Amino acid sequence: MFRAKVFGGVLAALLMAGPALAAELVMVEQVGCAWCARWNDEIAPAYPKTDEGRFAPLRRVDLRRMPEDLEIARRVTFTPTFLLVEEGKEIARMEGYPGEDFFWPLLEKMLVEHTRYAPAGTEGNG
Repeated sequence: MFRAKVFGGVLAALLMAGPALAAELVMVEQVGCAWCARWNDEIAPAYPKTDEGRFAPLRRVDLRRMPEDLEIARRVTFTPTFLLVEEGKEIARMEGYPGEDFFWPLLEKMLVEHTRYAPAGTEGNG
C-alpha cells in the first residue's frame, strides 16, 4: 500500500512538473479567399485523420477577427496563413497555400523543426 501511494505521488509530481505543450495549427482565412477554398477541398477532409492533424489540431480564425488569445509574431496580411501555435503563441508560420503536393512536406518540416513531432517511422532515428 505504501509503495502505491509513493508511486502515485511521484507520478503526480512528474505530471505537474511542467505543462504539456500542445501544438495547434491555426488557419487564418477570409470569405472569398480562393486559395482557402482550394485548401478546404484538397486538404481539410483528410487533415484531422493524419498524424500531423492529430498532433496539431486545426483551428480556424477569420483574418478580420483575430482572437485576442493568439500571440502572433507579426500581422497576418493575406490568406490562407497557417500559424503553428503552442500555448497561444506563434512558433512558426506558412504563408499561402502552395498546393497539395507541397503543403504536406512543408507542414511536416515546420512541425519537426519547431515541436516534438516525429513523423511515423522516425522514432528513435535521431
